[in-house]
Amino acid sequence: MNRNRWKRLCRLVQDFDPKLFKGLALENPLLFLASKSPRRRALLAQIGIRFTVIDIDLDEARLPGEAPESYVLRLAVDKARAGQALVDSRRHRPVLAADTAVVIGDRILGKPRDRSDAAAMMRLLAGRTHKVLSAIALVGENEQRDLSVSEVRFRAVSAQETERYWESGEPRDKAGGYAIQGLGALFVADLRGSYSGVMGLPLFETARLLAEAGIDCLPSQGNAPTFKESRA
Repeated sequence: MNRNRWKRLCRLVQDFDPKLFKGLALENPLLFLASKSPRRRALLAQIGIRFTVIDIDLDEARLPGEAPESYVLRLAVDKARAGQALVDSRRHRPVLAADTAVVIGDRILGKPRDRSDAAAMMRLLAGRTHKVLSAIALVGENEQRDLSVSEVRFRAVSAQETERYWESGEPRDKAGGYAIQGLGALFVADLRGSYSGVMGLPLFETARLLAEAGIDCLPSQGNAPTFKESRA
């Protein structure tokens, strides 16, 4: 891939287009990413990491009495361990996984089931501050984990705005019923923490774990990541 094509690819990544990653893998990957999220894939590509995606299906039910922080850390580690088990013959490449939760009080807000559920979530979030917890885990020769905690304050949101937001289609597959990188940004009055963490992959913490594993997020000139078609 020449440099002009790479620049065009970077622009697509920044637009977080899920189609970009369909059927694609990276040449000479540095790690495996255990995630189906196009936003996590785009964020990891944004910092120049070469990776191959693996799909992991886990029971994500919260354990009785489990604190939100413990919950997201457990899921991130479980996803990375499950991914490592799938690529056991290539253990020299670690597996990165993440889990993100929107939390208000002790309540974890998942993806809205329907219009009514999305409206209830928005009423709960509007005019208040909630937390977004993003846990990451890197499993290879060693096992590392980290947690990003962000605070997001929403402005007041009218019922009409809530209805129009639902009609946009954006809330349907988003934890907490909103996307900060999309129209949901219109409701965010204040953010304290990690923007990328709210999106689903805290890049500061991710880069720190990768550095500890010997993976540099600042590749030398001419060593930009390249994509290849996957036959998988």
